[in-house]
Amino acid sequence: MELKAKVKTDIEIAQEAKMQPIVDVAAKVGLGEDDLELYGKYKGKISAHTIKKLQTKENGKIILVTSINPTPAGEGKSTVTVGLADALNRLGKKAMVAMREPSLGPTMGIKGGATGGGYSQVLPMEDINLHFTGDLHAITTANNALSALIDNHLQQGNRLKIDQRRIVWKRAVDLNDRALRKVIVGLGGPMQGVPREDGFDITVASEIMAVLCLAKDLQDLKRRLKEIVVAYNINKKPVTVGDLGVEGTLTLLLKDAVKPNLVQTLEHTPALIHGGPFANIAHGCNSVIATTTAAKLADYVVTEAGFGADLGAEKFLHIKARSAGFKPEAVVIVATIRALKMHGGMKKSELTTENIAALTAGFANLKKHIETIQSFGLPLVVAVNRFITDTEEEIKALIDWCSEQNVSVALTEVWEKGGEGGVELAEKLLEMMKRQKSDFHPLYELSNSLEEKICTVAKKVYGAKAVDFSAKAKKQLTEFEQYGWGSLPVCMAKTQYSLSDDPKKVGRPTNFTITIRELKPSIGAGFIVALTGDVMTMPGLPKEPAALKMDVDENGHAVGLF
Repeated sequence: MELKAKVKTDIEIAQEAKMQPIVDVAAKVGLGEDDLELYGKYKGKISAHTIKKLQTKENGKIILVTSINPTPAGEGKSTVTVGLADALNRLGKKAMVAMREPSLGPTMGIKGGATGGGYSQVLPMEDINLHFTGDLHAITTANNALSALIDNHLQQGNRLKIDQRRIVWKRAVDLNDRALRKVIVGLGGPMQGVPREDGFDITVASEIMAVLCLAKDLQDLKRRLKEIVVAYNINKKPVTVGDLGVEGTLTLLLKDAVKPNLVQTLEHTPALIHGGPFANIAHGCNSVIATTTAAKLADYVVTEAGFGADLGAEKFLHIKARSAGFKPEAVVIVATIRALKMHGGMKKSELTTENIAALTAGFANLKKHIETIQSFGLPLVVAVNRFITDTEEEIKALIDWCSEQNVSVALTEVWEKGGEGGVELAEKLLEMMKRQKSDFHPLYELSNSLEEKICTVAKKVYGAKAVDFSAKAKKQLTEFEQYGWGSLPVCMAKTQYSLSDDPKKVGRPTNFTITIRELKPSIGAGFIVALTGDVMTMPGLPKEPAALKMDVDENGHAVGLF
C-alpha cells in the first residue's frame, strides 16, 4: 500500500528554500547596494535618499487583496497576495509585494504570522515573524517614552495643567497580555510619581503605529506625531505631543523604523514588509511609504488589507488611499469553501464533509463584499483559495455562482503550487483591468459630519439598518466637531468575524443596529476611531497559545513557528 507523503509545514518549506542575497533581489527592480541599508545577507531597508529620488517616477498599478469575513478556518489572504505577485512575474510582468509586518501578539497567540503559507511565502519567515529589523520594538519604545514623559510632566509641576483622570495615552507592549489592560502607576510615595489609572495597548494598536504607516516621509512623521492627543487639561481642552514639545524625540526613535524593509518571496519576487496596524482596531494596512515606493519600482504592486472587505479594504480605500493620494486599479476578494460553509451555518469540526447547502447559504457573505467593492467603482476578481478538503462539486458550485453574478473568478492553488497556482488569477486580473478601468471614489466626503460618515460605513458597507450612539459617543461627537476634528475620516473598530458588531452573526445578517459606544481621537494618524461592540486594544492569549509549541533547535533554527 502506498503511503501518502507527509505535508510539509510552512516553516519546513521556508527553511528548505534557497534565498537570494537581498542585493540581487533589489537589482530586479533597479536598486543597487547603495540604495539599501543591509540587515544581514537577506534583509535590507530602502534608504531615505533612494525613496526621495524615486518620487519623480510614474506609479505602477496598485492591486488590493481583501477577503470575505474571516473565520477560524482561515482564508489565506496573505498567501494569495504573495502567490499573485509571483504569478504576475511568471507572466513577464514587473511585480512587487507590499505587506504588513506581523505582530508577536497573534504570532504567539492564535492567529499565526503574516508571511503567507505553503509555497507562497515571504522569506526569511522566521525573522519576519519574530523581531525582523526591530521596527515594532522602536514603535514600542517611542510609545512608552511618551508615557514616561507624560508622567514626568505631572511629577515636575504639571505646567500644562493636565487632568490626570483624563490622560488617554496608554503604554504598549507587542504581546497579548490581558493582565495589563488596566493598571495603576505611580504608587509608592512622592518620589515614585503621581498615582493614576493607566493601561497597555498592544503595540500594533498604538497610534504611533498608525502614524508611521500613514506618514509620507520623515518630516510628515514628525508633523503627525506632534498632533497626537495624549490627554485633556483641567479645562477639558486637548493636550498634544506638540504641547509637551517631544515630537523631535519620538521622531529620532523612529528614524530607522520609518524606512521600508525589503525581503523576497520563495520565488524571489521583491517584497516590502513594513508596518502592521490591526484592522479591527486601527486601519489594517502596511505603510504608505512601502506601498508608494513599490509603486515607483514596479509596474504592479500587490498589497493586502487586514481581515474582510468590511474592515481592511474599507479603511484602505477611505483612509490610506485618500491620505496617500493614489488610486487602486483593482481588487481581489479571497474566498474559501471552508469559510463560506461556516458562514452558511456549519461548525469548524464538520468542514471536511461536503455540504453544498451550507456553501450556498454562505454565498450571501461573499455577495455583500462584492457589492461593497463595486460601490467604490473598482474592478474585482474573486480568488477561490483552494484547500485539500474542497470537493469538485463544491468548487463548481462556487465558480458557477460567481458566473451567474457576472463576477470574474479564478481557482487559486498558490499554497500548493506557488506562483504557478496563481497564474489563472493573474490572467483573469490582467484581463479584467484591460476591460474595466478603475472609477475609484469614496463613499463619503470628508466634509460630511462624523456622524454621517459613521452611518455611511455602517449602512453601506456593513448593511446595518441603523446606528445607535451611546450618550458618551453623542457627547464626543459634539466635542470633536468643536475641536476642529470633524473633517477627518472615521476608522471603525469592529469585530472581524461578522458584518455586524456581534461576532456570532455570521453570513449576511440583516435588520441589525451598529452601536457606537465611544469615539477615540487619532489626530496624528488623521482619523477618528469609532469603537463598537467589545473590541479590545489589548487582546488576550487563548487556552493553548501557539507559544506552547515553539522552540529552537541546537543549530538555532525555529521549531513550531507554523
